[in-house]
Amino acid sequence: MRLFKRVAIVGVGFIGGSLGLDLRRKKIAEEVVGFSRHRSSLILAKKKGAIDKGYEEIEKAVSYSDLVILATPVSKIIELIPYISSFLKEGAIVSDVGSTKVEIVRQGERFLSKNTYFVGAHPLAGSEKRGIREAREDLFKNAFCILTPTKNTDKKALKKILQLWKNIGAEVKIMSPQEHDRLVAKISHLPHALAVNLILSLDKKIIPWGAGGLKDTTRIALSDPYIWQDIFLTNQKEIIKAIKKFNVCMDKFLSALQNKDIKFIFSLLRKAQEKRALLKG
Repeated sequence: MRLFKRVAIVGVGFIGGSLGLDLRRKKIAEEVVGFSRHRSSLILAKKKGAIDKGYEEIEKAVSYSDLVILATPVSKIIELIPYISSFLKEGAIVSDVGSTKVEIVRQGERFLSKNTYFVGAHPLAGSEKRGIREAREDLFKNAFCILTPTKNTDKKALKKILQLWKNIGAEVKIMSPQEHDRLVAKISHLPHALAVNLILSLDKKIIPWGAGGLKDTTRIALSDPYIWQDIFLTNQKEIIKAIKKFNVCMDKFLSALQNKDIKFIFSLLRKAQEKRALLKG
């Protein structure tokens, strides 16, 4: 189902490239173009089938596009919104795939005019993988994609972005930017902070001895530091709240361990087992 004549993806990495593959395969756009500062990324994106054409000048990529999807680190999205605003055609929609939403949506609504529209989006399909080489079709199939409209969001633009994500197989949910940032602080950003600090707490010489447990719990610490520093800083307040709540739980576990309270330790392990069973996969 064709929704757009031309879609521009700014940032043809893992997420942007995977999105391009789906947009083209599902024929959601007549043409998909990409922007990257690196010619090699554009060449590979075209070779993989993620884009029809690539540009090293962002102005050429976004001009004449019906939809512009910003698929860069959060700080870059915030920086790009005011810059590209003067190059957009009338009626263009700008969306994103950023992992935090309050600051991005605020920026979108501040700088886009009455004749261009912003719709915040976040597909929950991230990975420690990076780059166009890792891009793949169906990355978003059955994954949640959260849209974060406000009272100022154009309803027609929202409907088109919702239809786009549904067409590529995502399960779309709608919530406010504030609700989104509270949620992902707990289910995504806190786990990342724990993975980072768990691996940092270990001496290098013992890390090679780690097996499945250590690998599973620290896999996401392999993610791009540049992406994650932005995420932590743009959702600082909610992540701090989540860490403090986690510390309360950890203090209870530590106290039970120090007191050899086997009944309480068992109850915590059983409760954790039951809660983990609620998570798919």
